[in-house]
Amino acid sequence: MLKINNLHTSYGSIEALKGVSMEITDGEIVTIIGANGAGKTTFLRTISGVLRAMKGTIEFNGRDTTKWSTEKIVNIGIAQVPEGRQIFSELTVFENLKLGAFLRKDRSTITDDIQEIYEMFPRLAERRNQMGGSLSGGEQQMLAMGRALMSRPKLLLLDEPSMGLAPVVVESIFDIIKNINQKGTTVLLVEQNARMALGIAQRGYVLETGCIVLSGASQTLAGNNMIKEIYLGG
Repeated sequence: MLKINNLHTSYGSIEALKGVSMEITDGEIVTIIGANGAGKTTFLRTISGVLRAMKGTIEFNGRDTTKWSTEKIVNIGIAQVPEGRQIFSELTVFENLKLGAFLRKDRSTITDDIQEIYEMFPRLAERRNQMGGSLSGGEQQMLAMGRALMSRPKLLLLDEPSMGLAPVVVESIFDIIKNINQKGTTVLLVEQNARMALGIAQRGYVLETGCIVLSGASQTLAGNNMIKEIYLGG
């Protein structure tokens, strides 16, 4: 589904990604773990077209999207839930969800899809007329995920979905991610909570200072001594 080859991305003179390569197969949950500043968010933003790659290629279902606009990338089936949620705080839950379908041409089915989001996230249904800014952190994360799903993505990019959330809420969010995947959406998950991420993903990559230093099946990574020491608390 997604094939990344020798990807380099820079912020000015700072090279944030230094030749990253990876593949994601249709139907997988794949996670990228790493410390702050490793390049995880940069990687997702490059895939979604927010940042431009300086070198390398991004292929999605056989199409080279490396130089495509974000709008075009969303249209072919990639959606990103950004770090920090970034919902529209002065719009209602319903209005936020509707904006997620802004680029869709099949307007007649949008209402049905919003209802499906409400069934997936009952809390959003209860708060459909509340302003996004009045929601709790967990509810805002659900809204950001629901908004992304309104574009009907084939690949969902999740950037730190557990950030700032209470442990019980984190468990709920990860259950929802598994449910989204079981319904047919491939997931690329960037997450600092390595234990939770490796617990739901089939495969993982470890990113350090812009380079992939380790990859493999999640169970294998979870048993790796370096991963245990650095990311799993020993």
